[in-house]
Amino acid sequence: MQNHNILDVTLIEPRLKHPTIFQHFDALGEDESFIISNDHDPKPLYYQLLGERGKTFTWEYLKEGPALWQIKITKNVKAEHQQTIGEIAANNIQKAEVFKRLGIDFCCGGKQTLEEAAASVGIPTAKLIHELENFTPSESTHGANLNFDSWDLGFLADYITNIHHSYVKEQGPLIRQLAQKVAQRHGAESQHLIPLMQTFNQLVTELNEHMIKEDQNLFPVIKNPESAKKLNTSELNALIEEMRDEHNSAGEAVVKIKELTQNYTLPQHACNSYAFLYAKLKEFEDDLIQHIHLENNILFPKSIKKLDCSLEA
Repeated sequence: MQNHNILDVTLIEPRLKHPTIFQHFDALGEDESFIISNDHDPKPLYYQLLGERGKTFTWEYLKEGPALWQIKITKNVKAEHQQTIGEIAANNIQKAEVFKRLGIDFCCGGKQTLEEAAASVGIPTAKLIHELENFTPSESTHGANLNFDSWDLGFLADYITNIHHSYVKEQGPLIRQLAQKVAQRHGAESQHLIPLMQTFNQLVTELNEHMIKEDQNLFPVIKNPESAKKLNTSELNALIEEMRDEHNSAGEAVVKIKELTQNYTLPQHACNSYAFLYAKLKEFEDDLIQHIHLENNILFPKSIKKLDCSLEA
């Protein structure tokens, strides 16, 4: 059923304009629309809507000034149902909150369909779709996420190096030392701490080797079109598949860490160092999930597509 209500933005108090428009958009059902009427081109709203709701709408100009501008905004949910969970997260990273809350792996498991993802955690597909359609961004992330999917690939590669690679290099050694300290002090009564320390040490060692390969071998190719022309699609695919395999290994290590810590549940006898270790491990997991998501679901597929296009040109 179509909904073509007209919202006259000129009658709304300035500070309430965008929140009111977002309320109207969020209230839409699948394939429903509303029209905003304004006295100027509301193009900044388009980018804000794209950044905070992702590619879940169409934007159609009905009138283009000079005195009156009218735009029909249609919620396009059905297309999302046909995407992989990695594509959904790439289009709107805030929806990754739903996947994380339900225990669905959207980074290493980004190629899953909604049906496969729902089955992996034992819930009906309809429930997962309902959760995605009705999610509300948390205050901690609302408006703070960046539209990575629109970034230049070279810029995104640099961002990953400077933000996520730097995080592993800086925080990895600190968490290693903390894990060793807590294991030495509490290993007798908490026997999981030794394998926890060993698992994290192995994870950081493998990540450091992995990041060197990306920074020295893969990212320069992505950032330099001339270098990319020296590769064929199969060579780039092989390099990227190697990185994906190593991401899978990192994901398995995170799963083991969560099992050993019972999803970071502190025992009653935990001291401050114990609690700090669990908090840092959870922080490390969150950063790694975002890190792998940006590569598996955005950087890698777009790089392959870009090379394919350059070879056809």
